[in-house]
Amino acid sequence: MKELQDFEFKIQKTYEKTVTHKINIDKENIKYIGSGEVPGHVLNQFSMDEYKGNLRIATTTGDTWQGSSLNHLYILDEDLEIVGSVEDLAQGERIYSARFLGERAYIVTFKKVDPLFVIDVSNPKEPEVLGYLKITGYSDYLHPYDENHIIGMGKETRGGDEHFSWYQGIKISLFDVSDVENPVEEAKIEIGDRGTDSEALYEHKAFLFDKSKNLLVIPIMLAEINESQYLEQYGEIPDYAYGDVVWQGAYVLNIDEDEISLRGKITHDDNQTEENRRWYYYGSKYSVRRSLYMDDYLYTISNGKIKANDLQTIDEISSVDLGYKEDYGYYGEAI
Repeated sequence: MKELQDFEFKIQKTYEKTVTHKINIDKENIKYIGSGEVPGHVLNQFSMDEYKGNLRIATTTGDTWQGSSLNHLYILDEDLEIVGSVEDLAQGERIYSARFLGERAYIVTFKKVDPLFVIDVSNPKEPEVLGYLKITGYSDYLHPYDENHIIGMGKETRGGDEHFSWYQGIKISLFDVSDVENPVEEAKIEIGDRGTDSEALYEHKAFLFDKSKNLLVIPIMLAEINESQYLEQYGEIPDYAYGDVVWQGAYVLNIDEDEISLRGKITHDDNQTEENRRWYYYGSKYSVRRSLYMDDYLYTISNGKIKANDLQTIDEISSVDLGYKEDYGYYGEAI
């Protein structure tokens, strides 16, 4: 049985490939240099990185549902030849997020718990897993805080069985990786119940962070469970219980090395009712999509409005209506 499984893992690395191409662009002169390939598929742009002439790539091979998936990190030289690798991490899981920061790589995989792998890539020919941390939940996005800390944003998980776990609300963690062999979840905050979502989970432009201001801003579509309904029907709140969307806007968070806390919340829908909450979705008129700050003012942007708030107190200062018109089809989509 083990021999058959090992053979399947080997076959997966041969038929599932990511191909990279190298092109030299010098003003109007464009020249094709060559290509290379590595086993597996890439999650997103943060799974690839060029550093000191080498290309680093994190990939996944196999099928998570069949338990045959494996995760890998490959380092290619200037000729796009593989010179170093760390292979076969976290069987049965897939990469949820990755980040390369200088001579370290951080990879999050997930099936039931969230292993955060810290990998030394200072020697391209001998990359090495230095340590890892297993916690509940997973991170869809990793963002540098400083040289010894990294922010993870994803979802908390609960229950399930040995094969999976039910995702819950948004979870933001601050990982201390100063002791590379023993990374620690130094601080965290959980937002909402199962069904809570954020565009920042899959679009890094929606994630606003400034260490000097202890500032983190993310759009949130908040879902909360009707506890009385589940208690009446089941006598308990099951792990798979799904919340109803009750609010949409931006969460403004304080973040430092010790704590992540709520500074304030901003919404563009000043007349929220149970009826119009049914139409919340990304891209709807008052769905906050982006944020930025200038001086002491925080600006949030939706299709229908730009709002200015005090950066510290989050008190509203002013807003501008953008005149966005929104019509709905049968299923509530904008037309």
